[in-house]
Amino acid sequence: MAVNGRPGARKSKKGATVGTGGHGRKALEGKGPTPKAEDRVYHKAHRAKQLAERSAAKRQGSAGRLAEGRGSGRPKGMEEMVTGRNSVVEALRAGVPAKTLYVAVRIEMDDRVRESMKLAAEAGIPLLEVQKPELDRMTGDAIHQGLALQIPQYEYPDAFELIEDTMEKWRKGHVASTPLFVALDGITDPRNLGAIIRSASAFSGQGVIVPERRSVGMTAAAWKTSAGAAVRVPVAKAANLNTVLRQAKETGYFVLGLDGGGEVQLPGLELATEPVVLVVGSEGKGLSRLTRELCDQIVSIPIDSHMESLNAGMAVAISLYEISTRRAEAK
Repeated sequence: MAVNGRPGARKSKKGATVGTGGHGRKALEGKGPTPKAEDRVYHKAHRAKQLAERSAAKRQGSAGRLAEGRGSGRPKGMEEMVTGRNSVVEALRAGVPAKTLYVAVRIEMDDRVRESMKLAAEAGIPLLEVQKPELDRMTGDAIHQGLALQIPQYEYPDAFELIEDTMEKWRKGHVASTPLFVALDGITDPRNLGAIIRSASAFSGQGVIVPERRSVGMTAAAWKTSAGAAVRVPVAKAANLNTVLRQAKETGYFVLGLDGGGEVQLPGLELATEPVVLVVGSEGKGLSRLTRELCDQIVSIPIDSHMESLNAGMAVAISLYEISTRRAEAK
């Protein structure tokens, strides 16, 4: 109805004419540019964008977990998963302790899968079938080829308690071999750790000491390289390696550092027959300054001048052999 000839106007209670106040103006205004397809919730491009963002976030999270666990070989506080058919069957052949063998549902069978299942059954390791998406999640989207082996966390004894207990038992005659330990200073390669454990087992070492931070831990690779010796030789953890070395000296051990510039050559090592903690640093960097200062002697292995250095595993094996030889001669 029109009032005073103006459409859209109405008469107030007091008789004054009232307009619409521009209520219809917004309906006549433009709504701005059309949103991108990926920003429209009803469009398939929006769904594709969401999936891409989730995938990127998942990859970033996996990278973060790997970065967190680089020092120990696995994400901190989590059990390690050995993935891939070759890796799994080799770990089982080496007798690496495992909790569960996971096999994808409807996996394409081959000799490696059959052998893995056979070895797991013989070792009493439970076998579980899981859907591929679940296996992807459990392994952090690693390439698993339908096969994954769950490795339990290693139970590290306390480093000082172990060396103190060993010394006490030796003094009481309960241990025949003179106490001998190997401490690792900055070693991050699990294969070096495995090789050192193997050498310690071969030459009557009672244990290997690793620092809690910035150091290798007992991963599947370390277990495998040790060739079963890790069952016999404990790997102890030190919250602070230098503190443990000081405590060892107070307990009666001699701390010997391996370094190319040592003042004592290995063939003339008179302290070999005493209780010893042998400290080895990483190839290239060698012993850290504070650790070097704590050593009673710095021992070097005479090598050909064309060879700059030996890797940690080889250096320890040679040193332990020489210590074992001198101890046998002293008997």
